[in-house]
Amino acid sequence: MPVDHYENFPVASFLLPARLREPVEAIYAFARSADDIADEGDAQPIVRLARLNDYRRALHAIEQNKPFDDPTLAPVFDRLGHAIRQFKLPVGLFRDLLDAFSQDVGKTRYADFAELSDYCRRSANPVGRLMLHLYNANTPENLAMSDRICTSLQLINFWQDVAVDWQKQRIYLPLADMERFGVDEACIAGGQVTRPFSALMDFEIQRARTMMLHGAPLARRLPGRIGWELRLVVQGGLAVLDKIEAEAYDVFNHRPVLGKGDMLRLAWRALVR
Repeated sequence: MPVDHYENFPVASFLLPARLREPVEAIYAFARSADDIADEGDAQPIVRLARLNDYRRALHAIEQNKPFDDPTLAPVFDRLGHAIRQFKLPVGLFRDLLDAFSQDVGKTRYADFAELSDYCRRSANPVGRLMLHLYNANTPENLAMSDRICTSLQLINFWQDVAVDWQKQRIYLPLADMERFGVDEACIAGGQVTRPFSALMDFEIQRARTMMLHGAPLARRLPGRIGWELRLVVQGGLAVLDKIEAEAYDVFNHRPVLGKGDMLRLAWRALVR
């Protein structure tokens, strides 16, 4: 189980109330399909951006309560429109996701952590905020903690996928941090787990872990099933960080993922912590 943001989406989970399974699936289908437009296949960037603009037009049509002019979008946007209207979901959060996916088409480096955090604000945080809106639990305090969890999950995905992202010519490690620790792109290209690289990864891991722990109390603030779902997500993210450390930061030869054998341990941690 990699900690990919959308793979941690509680799609049709048995922990979800039945009334929320359809809107959650609708949001997931939107996010997953748009992300795939940005990342998958061999389409040229201009084609990817044009298709993401089609998604923006469909969102605008939903907002204006008008039909959208591309029938191929109906499977995604018919059900999404119903969820938006039924639960009064902020359309701006979906636009934030599209902005992040569009950025992925062309941007491959991040100058510093502030710039990377802004990307996470749009690529990850909207998902948690939408879930809180579905549960009518979108208080300012809850939203702030949700943002910490979602940004942390996105960072964890980046740290476990340093080698995978390099194959796409992307580096999400902030360039300022790389310079601070004496890590250059040649180190990543060669898969070299040097002392500077280990120190850099330890710094980034502690940053993600601290952020996750600061957001984790949200799981106890939310009642019932969503609280248990969130506990499992939090523990899954923390467990991946533990695995990176256990492999001495060698994310080049040992991509850390959680398997079936980890599930019982995560459930126990969710119960007792």
